[in-house]
Amino acid sequence: MAKLYIVGTPIGNMGDLTRRAEETLRAADVIACEDTRHSRPLLAHIGAKGQLVSYHKFNEAECALKLAEFVENGKNVALITDAGMPSVSDPGAEVVALCRKRGVSVESVPGPSAATTAVALVGLKSSGFVFLGFLPEKASARRLAVERAARAGLPLVIYAAPHDVKKTAAELGGILGDRKVYAVREMTKLHECVTESTLLSFECEERGEIVLVVEAGEEENPMLALSPEEHLAAYLDGGMDKKEAVKRVAAERGVPKNEIYRLTL
Repeated sequence: MAKLYIVGTPIGNMGDLTRRAEETLRAADVIACEDTRHSRPLLAHIGAKGQLVSYHKFNEAECALKLAEFVENGKNVALITDAGMPSVSDPGAEVVALCRKRGVSVESVPGPSAATTAVALVGLKSSGFVFLGFLPEKASARRLAVERAARAGLPLVIYAAPHDVKKTAAELGGILGDRKVYAVREMTKLHECVTESTLLSFECEERGEIVLVVEAGEEENPMLALSPEEHLAAYLDGGMDKKEAVKRVAAERGVPKNEIYRLTL
């Protein structure tokens, strides 16, 4: 039975292409590429000769249907991006969702990830991290995304283009305060580099796509994201005594107890 294969490709070092990825690409009838010009050298290197289809963020919806139909008609389709895993801050999610909706089989062929590689390189001691990828274009949406992510109390992993990286660091500093940040670039290549600085005193050579790993701040109380009424209701609904709930909400929000008590009247 034909399948859609989600294939991870190297993020810089050709030697990181797995044997399974090579075999999958060589066997594919159709190879959907984010940029066919970028992918041709890799595909030629391994002898993959499937039909190339351009699949990028500007034609995702239209091309997703075409790729799903290829699989339904018995053709194995491999989906790749310029580097890393499709659907992770790269095109791919539309066709995967459509194929699953239509009952088309989807299989992953994992490969390198810039996010996990960067986190491993900086050596943070953390139980996890929040991956934001490329931040939204609108300033208001960027702020909202960062503020929401920061509430987890975990390091943030953000992708940045070289011409935007200093502006991005300064903007993050304005939202999060002056946290330590690691700028990771040229991963898996000869000049792989990690630069440690802070968001408001940022240092990094502006070359190649860059991964920013921002250290976590103090853990935030998720209740503070609620209104005072919702905060109080959450404790009362959980069975807490009214007097204790008022006292706790007032302490957590740094306001007088009588201000919270009035919400119960």
